[in-house]
Amino acid sequence: MATPLWFVNLIKIFFPQKTNIAKLTRIPIIRELVDYILFHNDGVVYLTRDTVIPIHEAIEPAENILLPSQVVTHFIEKANYHWIMNECLCRDANDCKSYAHDLGCIFLGETAAKINPAIGRHVTKAEALQHAQKCRDAGLVHMIGRNKLDTFWMGVNPGNKLMTICNCCSCCCLYSILPDLHQTISKKITRMPGVFIHVTDTCIGCGLCTQQVCFVNAIQLVDDKAEISDDCRGCGKCIEICPNGAIEITILEDAYIENVIQKIGPLVDLS
Repeated sequence: MATPLWFVNLIKIFFPQKTNIAKLTRIPIIRELVDYILFHNDGVVYLTRDTVIPIHEAIEPAENILLPSQVVTHFIEKANYHWIMNECLCRDANDCKSYAHDLGCIFLGETAAKINPAIGRHVTKAEALQHAQKCRDAGLVHMIGRNKLDTFWMGVNPGNKLMTICNCCSCCCLYSILPDLHQTISKKITRMPGVFIHVTDTCIGCGLCTQQVCFVNAIQLVDDKAEISDDCRGCGKCIEICPNGAIEITILEDAYIENVIQKIGPLVDLS
C-alpha cells in the first residue's frame, strides 16, 4: 500500500535527526536490522558532474565525449515508466534556501506506478529527460541505482523494478549521513568506478572547498592544504568551487560510463 501523506510528513519531522539515527548502525543488532530492511541488495552511485570532465576538443570532438549524465539518459531511455516527485523530500524537510524544492527525484520502472499520486506524477520519457537536465543546470548532483530505502518510505514493491535518480544538493542530501553509517552500509553508495579526484600543489589552503561543499565531508584542510579522503564519492563539486583550479579529476578507465551501467543495470528490471 502506498505511503499516506501523514507518514511523509512524519519523515520530514524526524529528518533533522538523521545523523543521530545513522550512528545507531554502529550497534551490531541495529546495524543488521537496518541493513536488511532499508539497504538489502542495494547498489547506488553518485555521478560526477558533467562540468568537471575535461573535454579536449583538439583530440576528440566534444559531442563524442562520454559524460556521466549519459548514465541517467541511458536508463530513462530504457525505462517503460517514469515518475517525478513533486518536491525533494530532503530539501523540503531541511527548508533548503539554495536550491528549488520542486526539483524532486525521478523514479523509473513498474513499481513507480504504485507511488502515492499526491506526492508525484507520471511523466513521459521526454519530460523525465528534461527534468534531469534542469536539475543538472541548477547545479545538483545525480545519484542513481537501486535504493531499498525508497521502497520502504513510499510503501511500494517490488524493489527490483524501481530505479532511483536523486538530484542532490550537499546542504540537504540524506546521504550526508554516510560518514556516520557503519561502513557495511555506507559502502553500498559509491563513486563512479574509474574516477579519481585529487588536490594539486597549486592549492593555497583557502578552505572554500571545506565549507558545506562535499556531500560526505571528505575534504579537509591539513597543514594549510586541502586533502581528500577515501570517503570521497567523486561528485566533483569541490572542483567547481575551487577558485584556483587546484582540484582536478582523472578518469582512470575509458569505459567508466559503461562500468556504471553494468554495475547498477542488473539490479533493476526496467523492461
